[in-house]
Amino acid sequence: MHDYALAFLLTLIAGMSTGIGSLIAFLSRHTDRRFLTISLGFSAGVMVYVSMVEIFSQAKEALAGALGLWGGSWAAALAFFGGIGLIALIGRCFPENSAPLPEGGGNAGGLLRTGLLTASAIAVHNFPEGLATFVSALQEPGIAIPIVVAIAIHNIPEGIAVSTPIYQATGSKKKAFWFSFLSGLAEPAGALIGWALLLPVLNQAVFGVLLAAVAGIMVFISIDELLPAARDCGAHHLSIAGFVGGMGVMAFSLLLFL
Repeated sequence: MHDYALAFLLTLIAGMSTGIGSLIAFLSRHTDRRFLTISLGFSAGVMVYVSMVEIFSQAKEALAGALGLWGGSWAAALAFFGGIGLIALIGRCFPENSAPLPEGGGNAGGLLRTGLLTASAIAVHNFPEGLATFVSALQEPGIAIPIVVAIAIHNIPEGIAVSTPIYQATGSKKKAFWFSFLSGLAEPAGALIGWALLLPVLNQAVFGVLLAAVAGIMVFISIDELLPAARDCGAHHLSIAGFVGGMGVMAFSLLLFL
């Protein structure tokens, strides 16, 4: 029982770090477009880098081990684009809106849609991530701790990615925080629900497919929503600077635990 409690606690800590990102977002003024542009670009950089460098490579490795190099590579690619198709369908549930932001320019409805879609994408990707953290903590807590720290680091800008556009579009810190908080809750929920439901069928191949789909989801939301929203709200070069900065921070956080 103690092992299960510790594994769940570590997973909860990793997921709740999205709330730290929400608090950082609230330090900006309501119409601070420079902060909005940089933070959205930064979040996109984090999500693209961790998806292509870490998550997708782990998916290919898992699937190659289960299906062989040829079959595993094909399965990883198909699951990656399947994840893109899934989040594209989710995006159709959020209608376009062209209401302006306060003090001229911008697109409040578009920002709100971006925030809601990002929250959905992050919740979807946090589900298998929470399951992975939980399982690794059960198997070897000493190995799980650096994994939890790395996940917590990259969950902070995910919290920014959710709360910033919602806060900028609605002016409500409460709404922005709760949407971010709920997206973070998907991590411990993934630990509990995934462990209960997927345990009978969970194997290396299934886990690899989940990871590859998650990578596709995160890449799509970054390119289709975060970067265009960042560019629309400020100078193009600021969004790219944030994007490169996000990749740099994520690269450094992963290198810390080699």
